[in-house]
Amino acid sequence: MPLDSPLAVTDRLFAELDRDVSERLTREALAGADDGELFLEYRETEGISLDDGRIRSASFDATRGFGLRAVAGEAAGYAHSGELSEAALRRAAATVGAVRHGHSGTLDVAPRATNARLYEDANPLSHMEFAAKTGLLAEIDAYARGRDPRVVQVMASLFGEWQAVQIVRPDGARVADVRPLVRLNVSVVVEQNGRRETGGHGMGGRFAYSRIVGRESWQGAVDEALRQALVNLESVPAPAGEMEVVLGPGWPGILLHEAIGHGLEGDFNRKKTSAFAGLLGQRIAAPGVTVVDDGTMPDRRGSLTVDDEGTPSNRTVLIEDGVLVGYMQDRQNARLMGVAPTGNGRRQSHAHIPMPRMTNTVMLAGEHAPEEILRGVKRGLYAVNFGGGQVDITSGKFVFSASEAYLVEDGKIGAPVKGATLIGNGPDSLTKVAMVGNDMALDAGIGTCGKNGQGVPVGVGQPTLKLSGLTVGGTAV
Repeated sequence: MPLDSPLAVTDRLFAELDRDVSERLTREALAGADDGELFLEYRETEGISLDDGRIRSASFDATRGFGLRAVAGEAAGYAHSGELSEAALRRAAATVGAVRHGHSGTLDVAPRATNARLYEDANPLSHMEFAAKTGLLAEIDAYARGRDPRVVQVMASLFGEWQAVQIVRPDGARVADVRPLVRLNVSVVVEQNGRRETGGHGMGGRFAYSRIVGRESWQGAVDEALRQALVNLESVPAPAGEMEVVLGPGWPGILLHEAIGHGLEGDFNRKKTSAFAGLLGQRIAAPGVTVVDDGTMPDRRGSLTVDDEGTPSNRTVLIEDGVLVGYMQDRQNARLMGVAPTGNGRRQSHAHIPMPRMTNTVMLAGEHAPEEILRGVKRGLYAVNFGGGQVDITSGKFVFSASEAYLVEDGKIGAPVKGATLIGNGPDSLTKVAMVGNDMALDAGIGTCGKNGQGVPVGVGQPTLKLSGLTVGGTAV
C-alpha cells in the first residue's frame, strides 16, 4: 500500500484508537442491525476575510471525532464524540445498540471498493503562509479600487479545508478519503450619484490554493464582481407578471438544484413527501431535458471519491429526455426502496447522521445556440445570476431572487433590471422548458447546500434554458 494512500493517511491520524478495538466494538454494536458504520473524521478549516482595507477576521480550527450508527429498518441510532478513545466508543456502542432491540436483521452488503482518485489529497492549508494569504487579500483590495474610482468598498475572503475520513464496517472493512477544499470570494460596492450597488464573484474546488490565487485568477474574480456592480448601477425596476424567462448557463443551475434536485432525493420519495414521489418511469419534464447528479467530476466542489457511508460516488441519471428514471440514494433509503445506493449518503461532520444529498447536479446540453434562444423571445427576462431562494419540497413551490437580469424585447437584450424574483414550482417549470442550449457550463465552485440543519459543498450546472412562461415578481410601478 502506498504511504500516501488515504487509508494510510487516516490510519496515522486515528492511531490512538486501536484498530482491533474499533473493529470489535463496531461489530458488537451493529450485531443484528441492518446496516451501520463507524465514521472517523479529522478536519482542519481556516478562514480569512478583509473588509474596507483591513483584515476583519482570521480563524483556524482543527476537530477530530467519530460517529457510530446502527440502522434497523426505518430507525437509526446515532452517537458521536470528539474524543477518540475506547471508553468513548464503548459508550457510543451502548447507545446505538438500543435501536436494534428486538430486531434481528441481516447486515447489508458492504459498499464495493474503488481505486478512483478525483482530487489531490495534499493539505492546502499547509502550502501557503498566513502572510501570503493576507497579502493577497490586500492586493485584491488595491486592485479593485484602482480599477474604477466609483469603488467605495471591497470585501474579500479565503477559505480552506482539509478533511480526512475513514469508514469502518462491522466486517472490518475500511474505506478512507482525504478531501481538500478551497474558495475565494470577492464583493465590490460602487457608488454613483448617491446610488450604491454591489457585485460579487467566487471560485473554488477540491484542489490547492494555487489554482485560485494566481494573479490571472483573482484579477478575473475582481473584474467580474466589478462588472456586476456597474451593471446594477444602470438597472431599472423589474417588471412583474407572467412572461418568458431565459436562464443563463452555469450558476443559474442553483434553481434546478433547489426547485427540482431536493425533490429527487431518496428519503423524500420513500416517505412520499416529494412532489415527484411515485412518478418513476413517467414524463415529468419536456423532451430534451436530461438531469444528472455526478459526484465523479475531478476537482469539483461537490465531488467525492466515496460518500460518507463508504459508497463510491456515481453519475446518477435522474431525468432522461424528460422521463424520471432515478433518485439519489443513501444506503438506508436505497435498501428500504429495494434499489442500489448511488453514492449520495452525505453528512456535515462526524456529529451528523448521513442522509441522501446532491453532489454536482447538472442539466445536460441541448442543441440550440444561446443566440437562437434569445432571438425567439418576444418579451421576457434573461436571468444570468441568482442570489437566495426558498423552496417547499412537498409542493415544489419556489421563489428565487435574480442578482443580475435583463429585459428581453423582440429578441434583443435590453436594460438590466433590479428586484426581479422568479416564482413557480419545480414540477410545473420542468414542463415549460421550451429550448435547451448547447452551452452547458458548471458553476465556479462556491455552492453550499442546506438540508435538515446540515450544510455540505455542492456543484451545479446547466446550459442556457428557455422557459415558456414563469411568474416574475418585480418592483416596477
